[in-house]
Amino acid sequence: MPHSANATVLVIDDNPAVATALEVLFSLHELRTLHAATPEEGLARLRQEPVDLVIQDMNFSADTTSGEEGEALFRAIRAEHPGLPVVLLTAWTHLESAVDLVKAGAADYLAKPWDDNKLLATVSNLLELGQTSRALAARAGEERRRRHQLERDYDLCGLVWADPAMERVLSLACQVARADVPVLVTGPNGAGKEKIAEILQANSAVRKGPFVTLNCGALPSELIEAELFGTEAGAYTGAGKAREGKFEAADGGTLFLDEIGNLPLEGQMKLLRVLETGRFSRLGSNQERQVKVRVISATNADLPAMIREGRFREDLYYRLNVIEIRLPGLAERPRDILPLANHFLGPGKRLGEDACAALLRHPWPGHVRELKNVMRRASLLSGGEVVSAADLGLQPVGARPTAQESEPDREAIEQALARAGGIVSQAAAELGLSRQALYRRMERLGIARP
Repeated sequence: MPHSANATVLVIDDNPAVATALEVLFSLHELRTLHAATPEEGLARLRQEPVDLVIQDMNFSADTTSGEEGEALFRAIRAEHPGLPVVLLTAWTHLESAVDLVKAGAADYLAKPWDDNKLLATVSNLLELGQTSRALAARAGEERRRRHQLERDYDLCGLVWADPAMERVLSLACQVARADVPVLVTGPNGAGKEKIAEILQANSAVRKGPFVTLNCGALPSELIEAELFGTEAGAYTGAGKAREGKFEAADGGTLFLDEIGNLPLEGQMKLLRVLETGRFSRLGSNQERQVKVRVISATNADLPAMIREGRFREDLYYRLNVIEIRLPGLAERPRDILPLANHFLGPGKRLGEDACAALLRHPWPGHVRELKNVMRRASLLSGGEVVSAADLGLQPVGARPTAQESEPDREAIEQALARAGGIVSQAAAELGLSRQALYRRMERLGIARP
């Protein structure tokens, strides 16, 4: 029993011979055995020291065969130690009571006299599952602690998130937010790079200053410089009056330059100079202006490849990339999908089980932006309170995985069950399965039903 070695089993049985037999059997497999002769003694031992599994009899008083004492003991254990696995030792006269208790949450029942091999297999499986569940619970508890700390210590600007991959992004962003250095946010279009820039600004030393954005990919290249640095009257055809640029507007705050890879080379050179000196001139003017601006840039482009092709300045890249924050696509942070979907769906609507499964199966090439649009459409088209998979209108993207490739393994199922608090329908939705399909998969893998 490599997974359950050194675990502790408490045997609650009024027959000393039963306790002795089990102690000898378990000692051969490095299991520590405790014994209690009465329900009261058993409950007291549980309060005194940690126990990994309980094996209990169903009757304790002489000439009693109803199983009522065992039922009362099980319910008392369940009340004080809800996650502790309990195996019932039963005789045929109270088999029905044992079956009822299994339905109420007992791990298993074994008839007296028991089969040693079957008992050992049951105990080993329960101890292994218990160790896994405790480890998952500890991991989930640590995730909750870190999340609460982030939400308590920093302004996350209303961001909806649940995935550990997003936690790593937020931790880095909050850590570097107060540093007076440029930050480059990389990641696919629609993943939420501007929201990360807002969080950087909100937790920076200039959070009370302006937050100005410019999408360099939304303007013709000849107008980007005018947007960045401003213009004097007559600087170009149509420039009838002087106008300040984004750098002047962002003085004392943050300038967010989205799609920085679209900035033309001449504009790149001027941007580099501003980053180095804080000085620039409006188009059509020789007068230099001084600003103090924290620059955050973002791109979905491969800037090193653009440098090799001569389309992006290497010196500007290293100036912008003092700190890089890589934002993963939505498919890389699957635990964000359903919280975001519910957020975008809004009040008065809820997702059906088939809709949850469809959302988790979809590859999301358009990332958070695509999800937002899908949920807005579903909210409008859904006739009732429950949004179905058909309401989502998701189109297949690329080849579907085979049935074998799409089936979750034991670890994925156990983690999903732990996150769902044992609610099978919720775990099934996260895994992209129906409840019945998850039950069948659990049975094949030997995973006990919660």
